[in-house]
Amino acid sequence: MGSRVIDQPILATHRLSHRYSSGQLALDAVSFTLTAGECVALVGPNGAGKTTLFLRLCGVLSGPPGQATIHGLDPAIAEHRKKLPEVVGVVFQNPDDQLFSPTVVDDVAFGPLNLGASVDEAHARATEALAAVGLADAAERVPFQLSGGEKRRAALAGVLAMRPSVWLLDEPSMFLDPRGRRELIGTIRNLPGTKLIATHDLDLVLDLCPRVLILDAGRLVADGPAEQLLADGELMERHGLEVPYRLQRR
Repeated sequence: MGSRVIDQPILATHRLSHRYSSGQLALDAVSFTLTAGECVALVGPNGAGKTTLFLRLCGVLSGPPGQATIHGLDPAIAEHRKKLPEVVGVVFQNPDDQLFSPTVVDDVAFGPLNLGASVDEAHARATEALAAVGLADAAERVPFQLSGGEKRRAALAGVLAMRPSVWLLDEPSMFLDPRGRRELIGTIRNLPGTKLIATHDLDLVLDLCPRVLILDAGRLVADGPAEQLLADGELMERHGLEVPYRLQRR
């Protein structure tokens, strides 16, 4: 059988481990791969290591080379790390951490400008990204006057304008009301590229992610079809999780 390009890993970890200066082992030999176009959930109890994994993948936390690659770039290598913003988009738990410009459109244009786009191109990308997330009418608004759901979508637009091929989304539905959550799910579903979503929102996982990775105490304890793993009551209880209501047997 000939290999298919689509099956080549676009993101891979190989026994990725991370120990903080306090001595805490936050990640313990985590290995998995994502192929182009996959939307995969990363779930686990508080303190499982989900955010630490994201910080290693985007190069914010340092570590030895050879434990992770994204599009062939190793976040542990300084020369590669400089190129990561061209291919990896990170959306943090708190959108206020990403919104800081006088207007929404200025905020969204900031990333493309940093990547070397001209002012006109950056503005065009920002306008296109805002339209894609349903915020075209909010371009001239002040970011901190947006609702929680609008801030989430503005943060997504800021990353979308940079045209990444890999998305790392950390608790994207946190603190959203039902309408904001529904709008966000629709926005994420339409994002191009490969997505790794760290979340406690297991219903969001069922809506968006065919595959789930379960992390607990820094170890990858399960990797498989979302509906199958999330319906396994014994597995979920063992790792501090609960079967989503819609998968519970009556």
